[in-house]
Amino acid sequence: MTPDTPSALAAAARPEQRPSPGSEVRRSTSTLRATDVYAALGAALASLACTGLMFTELTGFSGALGFLVVAYLMFLGLYALLVSFDESGPLVRDRIASVAVHSLAGLMLLALVFVVVYTLWEGRTALPHLNFFTQDMAKAGPLDPLTTGGIRHAVLGTLLQISLALLITVPTGLLCAVFLNEVPGRYARFVRTIVEAMTALPSIVAGLFVYATAILALGVEKSGLAASLAISVMMLPIVIRASDVVVRLVPGTLREASYALGAPRWRTVWHVVLPTARSGLTTAVILGTARGVGETSPVLLTAGFTAVTNLDPGSGPMVSLPLATFEFVKSPERTMIVRGFGTAATLMALVLLLFVVARFIGGRGPGQLSKRRRRRRDAASARDLRRFEAYAARPAAPSLAAELFAPPQSASAPPAPVAGTTPATEIPATEPPAPAAPEPAAPEPTTPEHDTPRSTP
Repeated sequence: MTPDTPSALAAAARPEQRPSPGSEVRRSTSTLRATDVYAALGAALASLACTGLMFTELTGFSGALGFLVVAYLMFLGLYALLVSFDESGPLVRDRIASVAVHSLAGLMLLALVFVVVYTLWEGRTALPHLNFFTQDMAKAGPLDPLTTGGIRHAVLGTLLQISLALLITVPTGLLCAVFLNEVPGRYARFVRTIVEAMTALPSIVAGLFVYATAILALGVEKSGLAASLAISVMMLPIVIRASDVVVRLVPGTLREASYALGAPRWRTVWHVVLPTARSGLTTAVILGTARGVGETSPVLLTAGFTAVTNLDPGSGPMVSLPLATFEFVKSPERTMIVRGFGTAATLMALVLLLFVVARFIGGRGPGQLSKRRRRRRDAASARDLRRFEAYAARPAAPSLAAELFAPPQSASAPPAPVAGTTPATEIPATEPPAPAAPEPAAPEPTTPEHDTPRSTP
C-alpha cells in the first residue's frame, strides 16, 4: 500500500486506528456500497417524477399498469446513467443486471404477499364463524347467511385424498429415485427421461387419463380413490425428480465405506443413503404435496362434487378444498363468494401446517438427532461398552499355533499359568541344588609315530 492512497491517508489522519507494523489490513468483501444505494434511490425518485410528469402533462397516457412499466424502464435508464459516472462499462452492465434481478425477485414476493393478503381480507367475514369449520353445506344454500353451513366436507375430503396420494407417491417415488442412482444403465436413463417429461404434464391430462382408465375402462365410480390416483399422477414426477437430485448429492465415500465394512447394497441404501438425504427427501415430498393439494381439474373429473360429508374414499363423490373454492366463487351471491375466499384461506393454512409437520419430522440434517434419538444412541453405546468389557474379561483360549509350537513340558514341571489370570500368591519352588559336574581329566601324553622305534622281524 503506497503512502498516497486514500486508505493510507485515512490511517495517517487517525493515529489511534493505524494498523500496527506487520499486521494484515482486513479487506471488505461486501458488494453493497453506499453509492449504489444512493444511486438506486435517486433513480427511483427521478423515474417516478418524470413518469408522473409524462402521464399528467406531456402525454395523454393513462392506466396504472402503463405507469408502472414506464417508471420501471425509466428507472433502469437513470440508474445506468448515475452509475456510469463512477464505473466502467462492464461494471455498469453488472449493476444493471443486479438491479433487474433483485427488482424482479421483489416483484414476485410482492405478488405472493398480495395474493395472501387479498385472500385473507376477502374471507375475513367467514373465518371467525365456528360453524364454517364444523358444518357442511348439506342444509345451506346460496342465500343462507354465513352462520349456516361450512366446509367440513371439503377439509376432510382434502385430507383423505392427499393421504391416499402420499401413500402411493412417497414409497414409489423414493424407490424410483434410489433405482435411478443405485442401478445405472440404459433402462434407468429411459425412466429418467420419462420422469422429466412428466414433470410438465398438464393437470387436465392426468385427470383425463385416470377418468379413461379407472372410471370408464375399469368401472370405478367417481370417488376419493379415483381423485387420489389422479393426484398421485401429478405428484409422482415431482417427488421422483427432486429425490433423484437429493440422492445424487450423497457423497460416494459413504457408500464405499459401507461396502468396505461388508454391508450389502440394500443395507447401505437403508442405513446410509436415505438417512443422509432425509432432509432433502422431506423437501421433495413437500414439493409434491404442494403440487397435488391445490389441483382442481383432476379432482373435478374423478371425484365429482357433493355438499355432504363423505368419509368413504371408495364410493360416492368427495369434494376437496380447491374444488369447493371453485364452486363457491362461481356463484353470483356475495355470501358464496366470501365462503370461497374463506375456503382458499383455509387451504393455505392447511398447506402451511402440513409443511411445518413435514419439516419437523424430517427436517434435521445428517448428524442432527432429536432428544429421543440421542437417548437411544447413548443406551446402545452403553450396551456395546458392557459387551466389550465382558468379552475382554473372558479367559482367552490358546490358539492352535501356540499349542503346536509350544515347547514340551516335563511331568514334574508346574503347569503354565492361564493367560489373562493373575495368581493370588506365587510360592517359589524349593528344589535341592543340582551337583556340580566333574571336571574332565587331562589327556595322557602320546608319543608321535615317527619317534616310536619299529621292531625288526
